[in-house]
Amino acid sequence: MPRTTQFDTSDNRHETSRRSLVRLGVVVLLVVLAAGAGIGAYRLIASPSVERAHAPAAASRKSVPNLVRDGSRILVPEGSPLRGKLTIDTVAERQVERTLQLPAVVEAEPARTVKVLPPVAGRLIDSSDLAQAYADEDKARSAVKMTKQALDRALALEKYSAGSVKDRQQAENDHAQAQAELERTQSRLRAIGVVADLKEEGRKLSLKAPVSGSVIDLQVARGAHLNDATAAIMTIANLDEIWVTANVPEKDTALVAQGQAVDVVFAAYPGEVFKGRVLFVSDILDPDTRRTKVRIAFQNPDMRLKPNMFASATFVTPKQTVRVVPATAVVLRNEADQVFVEVAPWTFESRSVDIDFQQKDQVVVAHGLEAGQRVVVKGAVLLND
Repeated sequence: MPRTTQFDTSDNRHETSRRSLVRLGVVVLLVVLAAGAGIGAYRLIASPSVERAHAPAAASRKSVPNLVRDGSRILVPEGSPLRGKLTIDTVAERQVERTLQLPAVVEAEPARTVKVLPPVAGRLIDSSDLAQAYADEDKARSAVKMTKQALDRALALEKYSAGSVKDRQQAENDHAQAQAELERTQSRLRAIGVVADLKEEGRKLSLKAPVSGSVIDLQVARGAHLNDATAAIMTIANLDEIWVTANVPEKDTALVAQGQAVDVVFAAYPGEVFKGRVLFVSDILDPDTRRTKVRIAFQNPDMRLKPNMFASATFVTPKQTVRVVPATAVVLRNEADQVFVEVAPWTFESRSVDIDFQQKDQVVVAHGLEAGQRVVVKGAVLLND
C-alpha cells in the first residue's frame, strides 16, 4: 500500500511540475506578446509625434515666397525657387558695326533718259501738219520772189523819175514782210526736224534720237495717228550706267551718307555681291512713305543690270561704341521697354530704357543703363507683373 501511495505521489509531482512549466510558458508568451504589443502601441503613439517634429521644417520651406516687393524694389529671398530661374549679367560696352538692309530697284539714270515727242500731229508716215509746214514755206518763198521783183521795178522807175518815192517805199515794205514770213516758216521746219527747200519727194520727217541708247518704251506703230504733241512716242535710255535706288526710313536717314560703302545683291544674280558707294541722298523726304531716296551708281557695259530689277542693298555704318544687353533682358510694361537692375544682392529695380536698334540677339541701349551695371538677362519676365 505504501509503495502504491508513493508512486501516485511521484506522478502527481511530475504532473504538477509539467503544469507549472506550462503555466510559466504561457506567462512568458504573454509577457513577450505584451512587450510586442507595447512596442507597437509605442510606435502608434510615437509616429504622430515624429511627423509633428518634421512638420515645422517642411512648413518653413513652403512659407518662403518667390519674391518680396518693397516699394519699387523686388527682393528674391534665400530659399526662393525663383533664384534658380534668374540669370544676372553685366551691361557691356562693345564696338558695333551696324548694317542696314533695304529693298531696292534698278532704274535708268534720268539724265541719260529721254522721252521722244512727236513734233507734228498726223498719221505716222503721212503727216498733214508736216505737209502744211512745207506748203507755208513754199508760199513764203514765192512771196519773197514776187516782192523782190516789185521792189526792183520801183527802184528802176524811181531812178528814171518815172515812179514815186511812195511806190518804192511800199515795195520795200512788202518785200521785208515776205522775207520775215519765209524765215518764220523755215524756223518752223527746223523745229519739226526737217530741212527746208527740199523737193516734194524728199519731204519726210525723220526723228533723230537725242541720245544713244536703248528704246525702253515704244507707244506707236506704223500707220498710227499722233494727235497729242505732248504724249511721248518712245523713251530712249542710255544704260551704260544705271542707278540702284533704295528708300531709307525716316528714322534711319542719319545712318546713310554720300560715299558710304554698299553691298548690293540682285534677285537675278543671288550668288554675286556688287560693291558700290552711295552716289547721293535725296534732300527731301517723301511725305506719303516717310522715306528718303538713296541712289547707288553702277557701270553696266554688258547690260546685265536692267531697269526694274529687284535688289537688296546693305549699308554698313562706321563702328561705334555702344551699350548692349541680350534681347531677353528687355520686357514690355505699360507699352514701355524696361530691364531689371540689381541694386543689391538679389534685390532688383525696374528701369525704363530706350532701345536704339537690335542686331541678332543683342539690343543696343541708347538711354537708361550704364556700362558695368548688373541686370537680369534671363527670366526677367518672372519679375514683371
